[in-house]
Amino acid sequence: MGSSMRKKREKKRDFNKAKLKVGREKAKAANFTDTSFKSKSIVVNQGVLTSDGIDSAEQFKLNLSFCISARSDNQRREAVAYITNQISSNPPNNPVGTSGVLAKLLPLLSDASTSVRAQLLKLFRALPPAEVGAHVEKILMYIRGGMTHLSPDIRTDTLSVLDWLLDVAGDEVVSCSGGWLKTINSFSSMLGWNPNVGSAMTSKGWTTASKATLGTKKGPEAQARQIQALARFLEVGFKPEAPVPVKAAAYWDNIYRLPTTPNPFAYLNLFGIPRDEENEMYLDRGSRQRVFDIKWRATIAAGMEGARKEGGTVGRAAAALGRALNGGLDSSESGSGN
Repeated sequence: MGSSMRKKREKKRDFNKAKLKVGREKAKAANFTDTSFKSKSIVVNQGVLTSDGIDSAEQFKLNLSFCISARSDNQRREAVAYITNQISSNPPNNPVGTSGVLAKLLPLLSDASTSVRAQLLKLFRALPPAEVGAHVEKILMYIRGGMTHLSPDIRTDTLSVLDWLLDVAGDEVVSCSGGWLKTINSFSSMLGWNPNVGSAMTSKGWTTASKATLGTKKGPEAQARQIQALARFLEVGFKPEAPVPVKAAAYWDNIYRLPTTPNPFAYLNLFGIPRDEENEMYLDRGSRQRVFDIKWRATIAAGMEGARKEGGTVGRAAAALGRALNGGLDSSESGSGN
């Protein structure tokens, strides 16, 4: 009896109607996806990915941002190569100007990839030389940072950038604010010739080579390259200036006529803040020679003598540095004699 009643209840349950829920439907989540549809196939219109529709200026800016933001070395190198090709084309395509390119790409001087730094140097050489002079002070700031970098490869590649800058704007490099003393200070730190830091020349060891180059695979070659760059920098700083044509009335005009410049006695610094020698602008050859003789000639001469004893490529580079020092010394003596 009990078994038959149970079977009847189960059979009756199968024929019961489902109770309908009354009220509002439950709110769906914001990221809910309706997958209740049924379809045998999904048809997508045929499309082609292309960059022809992008404006050239926008594409230039996009690649310019890739130079910094791309994580892959190849992507950064290809982006810098694209910018180089656009600047080198005829007519050149540079919607952001030389200042915009330099502001974006100067941090790549310390990039970890050698290929990116090599391509960056090609880009710098493609820039119009006449537009580089106005940005020398900012470029030198990154160059000095690269000269004192921990990586010897970055230090060597940075010297190539300095050579390019001396070629296109040598006078601006040695006469801008901090361009003379700060750069010499970076050279001395890189070579280990800075008396405030100390160097291996003071130790009585088997070599007088700089501590900055010992332990590297290309120690002598790197030191020779650094000494050559220093010699080139000093040659530009000690280069004879073009003679100024003499005007007969200029002497009397300076005595009796009123000055025409806004602040004619600014060089006296009567009411200004105390001068910072390292950030000073040494506009003429004589001022650069005087401050170099006071602060650096003895130290660099001592380092040069130690490098000359090494012989080989380092000794030949030290000989070239000696000629640059002697040229500056001879010119300063002749100037003082006159």
